[in-house]
Amino acid sequence: MSAVLPIPAHDHDHEHHHAPSGWRRWVFATNHKDIGTLYMLFSLTMLMIGGVLALIIRAELFQPGLQFVNPELFNQLTTMHGLIMVFGAIMPAFVGFANWMIPMQIGASDMAFARMNNFSFWLMIPAGVMLASSFFVPGGAPAAGWTLYAPLTLQMGPSMDTGIFALHLLGASSIMGSINIIVTILNMRAPGMTLMKMPMFCWTWLITAYLLIAVMPVLAGAITMTLTDRHFGTSFFNPAAGGDPVMYQHIFWFFGHPEVYIMILPAFGIISQIVPAFARKRLFGYASMVYATSSIAILSFIVWAHHMFTSGMPVTGQLFFMYATMLIAVPTAVKIFNWIATMWQGSMTFETPMLFAVGFIFVFTLGGFSGLMLAMAPIDIQIHDTYYVVAHFHYVLVAGSLYALFAGYYYWSPKWTGVMYNESRGKIHFWWSLISFNVTFFPMHFLGLAGMPRRYADYPMQFADFNAVSSVGAFFFGFAQVYFILFIVLPTMRGKGEKAPQKPWEGAEGLEWELPTPLPFHTFETPPKLDATATRIIG
Repeated sequence: MSAVLPIPAHDHDHEHHHAPSGWRRWVFATNHKDIGTLYMLFSLTMLMIGGVLALIIRAELFQPGLQFVNPELFNQLTTMHGLIMVFGAIMPAFVGFANWMIPMQIGASDMAFARMNNFSFWLMIPAGVMLASSFFVPGGAPAAGWTLYAPLTLQMGPSMDTGIFALHLLGASSIMGSINIIVTILNMRAPGMTLMKMPMFCWTWLITAYLLIAVMPVLAGAITMTLTDRHFGTSFFNPAAGGDPVMYQHIFWFFGHPEVYIMILPAFGIISQIVPAFARKRLFGYASMVYATSSIAILSFIVWAHHMFTSGMPVTGQLFFMYATMLIAVPTAVKIFNWIATMWQGSMTFETPMLFAVGFIFVFTLGGFSGLMLAMAPIDIQIHDTYYVVAHFHYVLVAGSLYALFAGYYYWSPKWTGVMYNESRGKIHFWWSLISFNVTFFPMHFLGLAGMPRRYADYPMQFADFNAVSSVGAFFFGFAQVYFILFIVLPTMRGKGEKAPQKPWEGAEGLEWELPTPLPFHTFETPPKLDATATRIIG
């Protein structure tokens, strides 16, 4: 897999000397650590672009009336914010973590298909550029919502086609990355690392990778049918020619609901690594966590139409999807119970990774409860497509996925960069993010319950106060992430800070902490011999 001859693992200077340098190191990267870094830098860039779009949306909604953008541009902003955040920021960041951590956690020398790994990353660049630049296409960006519902998509300008092409590239990238992760985990574990001894992060990614392979082609099918409706005379979704727009919703959400879990299962894995480390206890109920993760993945395929309670489905269908959705809350609750049981009577300390992990558990649970509200068809019909829904999915995706990514960065970055981040700055970032996030999104529950529909550029006076509070909170939340990049990420990337020890967290377990700091360019040239717990190297 590598053109570099095997080098003894202890000879770090020699090893760094043989690392490629300059632009070739990154363009032709086959090293899992370099590709993981590229994914994260791409994700951070897209997070900033998507964040700017969100702040323009909140600036417009600060008070009633049209201030900065017209309704058409407002719809383009909401659509592109969703697409960029989901496909450009959250998913690539988790793939970056997978690339960095999975080979180190299972004692593998690298990912199974190193060149395919490189290709799957570089596919994202043209896709990201096409998404981000679609505002400059004649007619503006797609304005059909991130779900790209027909028949709106059939009426969009040429940017709709570039958006479809970008999503195809991102889907191909995800499928290749998933194949790589599955083959690496199943075939390249060190001797003694049985499946039930793997770190939870590897388990959650193994299950996520199967989900991605199952549902990405479904999205590809839906958007290809849209493309043929637009240009090749078919009428899958065009009601004027006998098509059915609701069929698009069924196909999209058959992809879309597993996609929600694709964005949260790796987050569960990160939290399951961090909580035991700072509670100084083994993870409570490891096997039940594995089975709960598998259950979530399986059940995610039978709940899709809870997004469609208002589309005219029969009561029998509403009942089935209502009960199925309430059922999927059970394995999720098992995970939350296990994290709390792990912390119970543990010797806990609250460094920044643990703060973000506890913040994740608290706020994600709130988001889960609002999801249970939306699972009940009679309630959902009242608050469907209101700001209650916006509040719910930001609670599970921002305070869920994004907080877990922050927790993972603070936890593992000393191992990646060789330097410790500034602890007091990390805590500032946590409290600033937690407070401003809740100021932004908690009032949206009340807006939704009062009947304010989402994706509207203007609103009557009775919604003004809560919208003003949300907008102020959004700007504070945005600036917190700029603070994170300028004062935490950049200094550690430049190697500024005190040198990180081999194992900076006392309770941390896993093979990654057995490796030297800073990490050599190649790790585990020969498979390590593990102890009975598969968390330590004995030879």
